[in-house]
Amino acid sequence: MRVLLYAILVLVLSCEDKQTKPNVLVPKQTKSENKPSKQADSTEKETPKFPFLTDENAMEFFLEYEKHNQENTVRISTRFGNIDILLFPETKFHRANFIYLTKRGYFNKTQFYRVVNNFVIQAGNTDDPKVKRKRADIGRYLLPPDTKRGFKHHRGVVSMPSSDIENAYKLASPFEFFIVQKQDGAYHLDGNYTIFGKVIAGMDVVDQIAAQETDRGEWPLRNIYIKDVTILN
Repeated sequence: MRVLLYAILVLVLSCEDKQTKPNVLVPKQTKSENKPSKQADSTEKETPKFPFLTDENAMEFFLEYEKHNQENTVRISTRFGNIDILLFPETKFHRANFIYLTKRGYFNKTQFYRVVNNFVIQAGNTDDPKVKRKRADIGRYLLPPDTKRGFKHHRGVVSMPSSDIENAYKLASPFEFFIVQKQDGAYHLDGNYTIFGKVIAGMDVVDQIAAQETDRGEWPLRNIYIKDVTILN
């Protein structure tokens, strides 16, 4: 009798123990629950965004940009060597534009696409669709002419077509520039093109580029790429 009662007691306690400890399924924690959401993290820095530049907003943008980006010396790297350029503070919009495009990496992989020995070498364009898309992403705008600063088209100056010439969008571009290579200057260009810098080292490289063979359209038979443009100071 005692054995029977003991067996019944053990059975009851065993059932009660199972009822008080149910097998509860715990939901699997996801990665989003381990980390705070981006929206909740107010300290996270946003990626800076650049405006799409147009004739309506470009001047206001560069007026502010040039105040906070005072660099004025850049290096153009090519397979022939380096060309160092000093940008003039007097032509502040053109200086700021060149620094801006340099920081955006626009000039990298563009070309010296027009080469005229004993005259100029012109750069900043290319037939590469990737660069053309980059150009389209930056904007469509012109810079106003700034031709009355007393600068002349001496050998080694860096210049840009002005926007007051006929068919400005076809002939002028803030993405392009040329370097005067002619030994005695190209003064017939004065007044129509904005001088905004000069070569301070590497005119031997300019001469080597100018001496390259070209087709009838003055495009070098062997492409001359700008590897990159970097800011020195």
